[in-house]
Amino acid sequence: MLIKNKRRFFKKLVSWLGLFFFGLAAYMIYRQLAKYTLQEIIDAIIAVPNKNIFYACIASFCGYMALSSYDYLALKYINRPLSAWKWIFAGFIGFSVSNNAGHAIVSGGAIRYRLYTRWRISASNIVKMVTFSGFTYLVACFFLVIIGYICSPNHVLASVISPVINWILITVSVVGLLLYLLGCICYKKPLIIKEIEFELPSLPLALAQVIVGSIDILMAALVLYCVMESYIDIPFITFIGAFIIAQVLGVYSQVPGGLGVFELVFTNLMPGEQNQANLFAILVLYRLIYYLLPLVISGIALFVYEFGLMEHKNFRKLQK
Repeated sequence: MLIKNKRRFFKKLVSWLGLFFFGLAAYMIYRQLAKYTLQEIIDAIIAVPNKNIFYACIASFCGYMALSSYDYLALKYINRPLSAWKWIFAGFIGFSVSNNAGHAIVSGGAIRYRLYTRWRISASNIVKMVTFSGFTYLVACFFLVIIGYICSPNHVLASVISPVINWILITVSVVGLLLYLLGCICYKKPLIIKEIEFELPSLPLALAQVIVGSIDILMAALVLYCVMESYIDIPFITFIGAFIIAQVLGVYSQVPGGLGVFELVFTNLMPGEQNQANLFAILVLYRLIYYLLPLVISGIALFVYEFGLMEHKNFRKLQK
């Protein structure tokens, strides 16, 4: 009886942690924008052409659809079919929270636990899904870091990262991607970690991870490029390299939204006092479109969903 009560308490705690991390995400985005006045934010928006803002919003939407597809692939991995609206809903809310709160496995995992347990997916399978999604992002980073180092000018990277770290990062990416793909082909034994059995995915599923993860990161890059296009004169393929480095460093640093990392990379990409003022406006708008707007939408969606569930429960009680 005591063990059952403890398990019940733990499940409720993890479930409510999802809402806690949503609040944390909202607080983190507030901290990122609080140093700017409302007039500065308005000026940053006005400074960018409307068509660029529109394109950036479209790219952000496509990016979050790719992020939601992480959950679709993860459901394929555990061989559990689920309605499309459910994995889109869970993926969108999970990633809009983890993108802002940081520590994606914990914050996004708590949101997913709250939702997927209601859809009768076991806790062990949710752990498998979250782990699989983490590897989706990781292998996409490996792939895009390799592409990034091919596309990025040496002077941009050298001004941000030392040559030794450059070679370490590219070597780890090449070796990591090859080992993962070869493991998916050759290694068929399950790995048991804390009584949870993990298996490497099939090669087609692993390649799908690389593709979906790459689309996600490329769309995020396109959001920033759209709002930055008026101020820089470099090809998108070159810009991608610098963005990937900033994105990877931001994720590995566990800084919510990569705060400070983008500034470091793009300060070197856009030298000059006037460009630094422009960079401020660009990054404000980028954070509004790619971080704040999805968080607001997911907050409304989560509130409507939770309120609907509560009303449904009350209705069933009245019927009894």
